[in-house]
Amino acid sequence: MESARCMADDFLNFTFCTLIFDFTERSRRMKVLLCEDVKKLGLLGDIVETSEGYARNYLLPQGLAKIATPQNVKAIAKEKEKRSEQRVRERSRLEEIAKAVQGAEAVIAAKANEQGILFGSVPSKQIAANLRSQNFEVADEVVQLPEHIKQVGTHQVTLKFADDLTATVNVVIVPEQTTAPETDGT
Repeated sequence: MESARCMADDFLNFTFCTLIFDFTERSRRMKVLLCEDVKKLGLLGDIVETSEGYARNYLLPQGLAKIATPQNVKAIAKEKEKRSEQRVRERSRLEEIAKAVQGAEAVIAAKANEQGILFGSVPSKQIAANLRSQNFEVADEVVQLPEHIKQVGTHQVTLKFADDLTATVNVVIVPEQTTAPETDGT
């Protein structure tokens, strides 16, 4: 009886120790050098600490990162400087676009009923296309709609060029003018 109880205690202790070991193995971290800009992680040339699984299963095989060694850091230093200058130029270009488009007005005609409710909605692509027709450099993904525009009237729409760079435009939705066919009285 005593030996059976001892064996059960040993098994429980072994299982508990194994669970603790497995938990610590899963939470291992790894430092990697980013070879590309990775959203929500870092920019090219940054040394970041990430989970070992994310690094080994995604970042390293995709060529997005290398193991952080002094040789790899030196090899990527020139590219990091070049990319940094490129980001500064792109940021200033986006700031100019945001300043130019701030307060602009996009007038869009859409089919609506007598109460002013649209048949469908106005997508962000249509707003971006309208702004591009006015010679503003606005990509489709920049237009941020909090909800679908489904009513005639003026709506405030945010253009998000970067996390901290936005502009606001007025989108005026007007009902499409449908001309009824003229009938001859003859």
